[in-house]
Amino acid sequence: MSLRLAFLGIDHPHGAHWRQMLGNFAGEIEIVTFVPGFDGGSASLEERYAELPRFATVKELLAGATFEAAVVCLPNRDGPAAIVELARAGKHVLAEKPVAACAADARPIAQAVEASGIALQTGYMWRYDDICNRLRRMVQQGALGQFISLEMTFVTSDIARRGPDHYLFDREASGAGYFSWLACHFLDAMFYVTGRAVVGVTARTGVFGAVPSALEDGGVAILDLEGGGLATFLGGYWLPRWAGESKWAIRGSQRWVHWDVNPKGTNGVLEIHGPQPQWHAMEDTFVAPEDKTPGYGGQKNLRLIQDWLDCIRTGRRDNRNGARSMLATLELIDAIYQSSREGRRIECRIGP
Repeated sequence: MSLRLAFLGIDHPHGAHWRQMLGNFAGEIEIVTFVPGFDGGSASLEERYAELPRFATVKELLAGATFEAAVVCLPNRDGPAAIVELARAGKHVLAEKPVAACAADARPIAQAVEASGIALQTGYMWRYDDICNRLRRMVQQGALGQFISLEMTFVTSDIARRGPDHYLFDREASGAGYFSWLACHFLDAMFYVTGRAVVGVTARTGVFGAVPSALEDGGVAILDLEGGGLATFLGGYWLPRWAGESKWAIRGSQRWVHWDVNPKGTNGVLEIHGPQPQWHAMEDTFVAPEDKTPGYGGQKNLRLIQDWLDCIRTGRRDNRNGARSMLATLELIDAIYQSSREGRRIECRIGP
């Protein structure tokens, strides 16, 4: 029997693409009901779902619909309370990132998930990416030698593309800006790839682009890693068209790598550079083939949902994006904001 699914947040920026992705699971997942969210917005709803029942609140949903799980795509203001209510009712949850605006808002989620035993999966899909997992194995196997540095760059379309009145740039609805909405992806992946906690944070966030905003449009962070090594992150809403630049560089004492995350015609390119034993320098390139899987995130999000489904069916609770990793990412973002606000290095221990 198909898993009956409630979908919360019809007009979320990724809502239609999430529903397209879920279409890959015909016979396994069936969307049966909606909580529109976004003040009742349903402009992006596909016609095939037009006759499904809709509810204004999670309370009304739980009282009026039969379902086992929910996808939650709500603003940071609304998502945490909805997830807590669903978890307490025993409903499994797949939550769009960042889940909450800060760690304090997300801790009740972790408590509710722990108490209920439901399967929580969050939308940090890079943990299911092929190249990301290759990098993780290289670090785990010591293939890089002594870990020295990780550089992350994530620059995307400026605020003018969506418009400064969009809810993503509204303090009440979103609570935080670029680091909450986009940097969170790479900060989460950093924990996953390196397996190291962050023990110091020095950062500057702000509005650097031409469009005024109530929330930051980007910034830079220097992260001290436990056991030695540095990670740096630079990114923002800074490109004057719909576009993106996403790259990593990892340097070790024996090898260094460059990851171009999404060049045209591929699903990522990994260049590996290494020592020169005898006369032959170690050089290699791995090109991930273009991903034509329909829906948000392609193949990596397909794997994320498959893992969540397996947790629901088997009772496993070791999926890659649980409450603990979600909290670590939010705690790191909190520390980045604190460092920028106070103009100093923040000592901490966040992560694995």
